Amino acid sequence: MTRARPTTLWRPTGPKELELVRELEWRAWPPRLPEQPIFYPVLNEDYAIRIARDWNVRHDGAGFVTRFDVDAEFLRRYPVRRAGGETILELWVPADELAEFNRHIVGPIEVVHEFR
Repeated sequence: MTRARPTTLWRPTGPKELELVRELEWRAWPPRLPEQPIFYPVLNEDYAIRIARDWNVRHDGAGFVTRFDVDAEFLRRYPVRRAGGETILELWVPADELAEFNRHIVGPIEVVHEFR
């Protein structure tokens, strides 16, 4: 049986969340805060760049775009959500499923863009 290739996802993040990812050795996302019921990675790099550059920098002083791979078979449980235009696509992972989501990350989480 051939295993499906992983799916690449992106996550715009601020410096606080990025530090928590670093503490987790670039292998997992930290638990959500009570006011964050959803973890939402995005499906394309351009959308992640816009959020990191235009939102995270304004609110956190810096914005980062991370890239990571997740087992494609596992991701099928999360429908793609359109959060705006045709390319503004996200997955909505309930906070209580994040630990399981993290177990399906393939390889490290990488920072691919930084904005200040």
